[in-house]
Amino acid sequence: MLSALDIDTAAQALAAAERDRRQIGLLSLRHPAITMADAYRIQEAWVGRKIADGDAHVGWKIGLTSRAMQQALAIDTPDSGYLLESMRFADGDTIPAGRFIQPRVEAELAFIMKADLGVGASLHDVLAATAYVMPVLEILDTRIERQDAASGRLRNVCDTIADNAANAGFVLGGRPMPPDAIDLRWCGAIVSRNAVVEETGLGAAVLNQPARGLVWLAERLAAGGHRIAAGQVILSGSFIRPIECPPGSTMSADFGPLGSVACHFA
Repeated sequence: MLSALDIDTAAQALAAAERDRRQIGLLSLRHPAITMADAYRIQEAWVGRKIADGDAHVGWKIGLTSRAMQQALAIDTPDSGYLLESMRFADGDTIPAGRFIQPRVEAELAFIMKADLGVGASLHDVLAATAYVMPVLEILDTRIERQDAASGRLRNVCDTIADNAANAGFVLGGRPMPPDAIDLRWCGAIVSRNAVVEETGLGAAVLNQPARGLVWLAERLAAGGHRIAAGQVILSGSFIRPIECPPGSTMSADFGPLGSVACHFA
């Protein structure tokens, strides 16, 4: 377990990386004994600073829900991070140049909650507590390097968790629909960059049912004294690989019956 000083130092470094748009080295390399529990403590400390400074907590993101991503990081569990009001963008927004370090986007379903969820929540409870689902583009960024230049070592799950599960923004769009009006497993998207199709995917890639991620999240949050709350936005996990967004990229995702969502990176 990392010391309180280690946790605070790492949180300060992440805050500086985001402010200065300059990545820091791998925490897993600096602290070889770091655990997932340590990484969540760093995430809490870093995001807690933002909330103390006036940002608003508006929801949660779930990541590493697809089998391919779990195998790539040699884990068998998702991860989670905070959504803050400062991360929210409107459908069609232009993302200012220099806002992020190395932005990428993923396509997924957002669950907008109408009731709280806590420990012991079932899949049925998740669906009953959901007001509607809608398309979302999640914007990822990496305040921690993806790879150490000297050793060639890649960031691991602890680096990702500490880095707020790589979350940096989200763009809600499309057509809100009640969860019982659609088959979430067959909800899919065609994702394009500058009108060229880059990825396609189906909701079934997310734990075979996107709502299952919220069952996992309710349990994980309860262990840390949190819960999914009414009014929150929950990003259930991507069903495509991350797509790089260099300056000049217009990203759009066509979700068929659920509509579409887009943004532009200046």
